[in-house]
Amino acid sequence: MAKKSKKPDQKSGPAPTAASVFEYAPAPESRAILDLQPSYGLFVNGEFVEGHGAPFKSISPATEEVLAEVAEADAADVDAAVKVARRAYSRVWSRMPGSERGKYLYRIARIIQERSRELAVLESLDNGKPIKESRDVDIPIVAAHFFYYAGWADKLEFSGYGTTPLGVAGQIIPWNFPLMMLAWKIAPALACGNTVVLKPAETTPLTALLFAGICQQADLPPGVVNIVTGAGATGQALVEHPDVDKIAFTGSTAVGKAIAREVAGSRKEVTLELGGKAANIVFDDAPLDQAVEGIVNGIFFNQGHVCCAGSRLLVQESIAEELLAKLKTRMATLRLGDPLDKNTDVGAINSAEQLARIRELSDIGDQEGADRWSPPCDLPERGFWFPPTLFTGVSQAHRIAREEIFGPVLSVLTFRTPSEAVEKANNTPYGLSAGVWTEKGSLILYMASALRAGVVWANTFNKFDPTSPFGGYKESGQGREGGRHGLAAYLKATKAGE
Repeated sequence: MAKKSKKPDQKSGPAPTAASVFEYAPAPESRAILDLQPSYGLFVNGEFVEGHGAPFKSISPATEEVLAEVAEADAADVDAAVKVARRAYSRVWSRMPGSERGKYLYRIARIIQERSRELAVLESLDNGKPIKESRDVDIPIVAAHFFYYAGWADKLEFSGYGTTPLGVAGQIIPWNFPLMMLAWKIAPALACGNTVVLKPAETTPLTALLFAGICQQADLPPGVVNIVTGAGATGQALVEHPDVDKIAFTGSTAVGKAIAREVAGSRKEVTLELGGKAANIVFDDAPLDQAVEGIVNGIFFNQGHVCCAGSRLLVQESIAEELLAKLKTRMATLRLGDPLDKNTDVGAINSAEQLARIRELSDIGDQEGADRWSPPCDLPERGFWFPPTLFTGVSQAHRIAREEIFGPVLSVLTFRTPSEAVEKANNTPYGLSAGVWTEKGSLILYMASALRAGVVWANTFNKFDPTSPFGGYKESGQGREGGRHGLAAYLKATKAGE
């Protein structure tokens, strides 16, 4: 059970009711399954090689423990990776029948399942997310994407997007879902016959490097998948490389705009999955207990490190008081702590830099006059932590209602009519996702058609499936990942008459 925080700037709310007080014995997942190396190189042409940049350390955000030293790729390393990817594309992968490519993807998917516990432990250790999320959500979705796109590899003629791959795909992924974002990008790229140079986030490179070992275990031809680790300069070298045919990026809107400017006017294809400020909209006929679970999942899942997080709660005025009371009671039961503990609901913030950003915007919320509430919560002394936080009295002009905080912080606004809910939900520069809670099917259809969001969930939130496309509007990016639509990003469009 969470205990009272010692932070002086945090307002504590009412104590949890007796019915909500539970004591849990620690149930940590063992790290013994991991074979962590003290240092890791780049993965180029099917082998681990040294980088020419200055090595950097990957740390556990929960303890600040150094997990490993990782090689940094400079422009010359990126060039070498692109060259071997081009050679593998021209000589091997693009010439291989789709049925044979599919066999490799199936093999990778099965190995991921076999090594799922190892992957989940490393993901939680390096990222800070609770092990039950890595184990029960991330890794199953990773395997499912490879299985799904393995099935497409010999059926591209039925996709509607052509059958000709683009060539070499440069892919840059974020730190919030390191292995899942890798799967979302690598699986469709390989199924379509492309080769890949992938750069993971500098704070979470370890599961990508473990995936490199899985590629070796699956006997994937050398050069088909290459992984170059490093920070922004490594990603910039990949974006600027003249022999890269495609850039796929998931991350911040600011970096996405910079990439769009860089590739503008070039022959490079680009897909961008960027930020979000999703509205979770609860109507007065919604099942409130179910909605509360959806709200909690929408914003506190993965510490709010989710581009489609339901960070704006829009509640119909007539039920606002009742819903907020239920929500506070539920928040008081959330367990914050060791990501490897199977009881943990809220893990560590990924980095000191991200924690500083969350604190800055939350403090601005205080300054703007919003009312902050967090349940009694004792934060660990080491690592990067922020308590589940709720802001009421929020207006649309507040920065906490407009800017992506990317942390466990929820802003609450109210509305009276469906049209007002739509107006408030759409009053954002983003357009990635939204949630609607109501028992009226007609209202769900109205909201789904009126909301400017790439994904609209009805009476649920954060549900993902490899068969369903995902992506946004406006400053949330361009293009789609997942489903049949995800193939379009890695195939040359077929012209009429061809």
